[in-house]
Amino acid sequence: MSRYERNSPAISPEEQKSLAGKHVFVAGCGGLGGYIIEFLSRIGIGFISAADGDVFTLSNLNRQLLSTELTLGRMKAECAKERISIVNPNVSVNAVCEYIDEENADALISGHDIVVDALDNGKTRLILAAAARKAGIPFVSGAIGGWHGRVIVLYPEDNVDFLWMGEPPPPAGNLCCTAAHVASIQSAEVVKVLLGRPGVVCGKLLEIDLLNATWDEIPLDFS
Repeated sequence: MSRYERNSPAISPEEQKSLAGKHVFVAGCGGLGGYIIEFLSRIGIGFISAADGDVFTLSNLNRQLLSTELTLGRMKAECAKERISIVNPNVSVNAVCEYIDEENADALISGHDIVVDALDNGKTRLILAAAARKAGIPFVSGAIGGWHGRVIVLYPEDNVDFLWMGEPPPPAGNLCCTAAHVASIQSAEVVKVLLGRPGVVCGKLLEIDLLNATWDEIPLDFS
């Protein structure tokens, strides 16, 4: 337990043992996903599936933790697995080098305790959220654009598909500070859900504005 001694007393020894048996599915290993996989591994999640069908390119270097000059052209999911093997070898990482679609979503998330959305498009979010509802699995969603980010936690009975429908917003850029900030919140939400802790961002949408240093909580109606 010496690896996790600084998690205590924020996380009790009993809770730490519980996290070691949890299975988390992270969809996307880029700006958000790279940080999320890192944070969850360091905090002691036992099993992580890291899914991404893409490779690293030069434009990823400004913000993606797993992107380096040495990983350019390589599969993001494989790089995530390699990274965690030297950060915390106690964590089992399953590298899923596939894009998520309607054909594979159900099978990919099967057997996991929670699904984390670190995707970059609404179409795939809709597919993943539907699969999570069908499987009865909590869903932690995050998104960024420029200085802004948002986080929401959905339980199987919740449906906010309207958030991801329609045309995508105009490009606002993607900053490393925004990605790391939103990924930190998502990671905290994952841990709280898995441990049954209060204060989960559910029933509301958390909007973060780093430029003006504000957080807004927007109530949501699931009816």
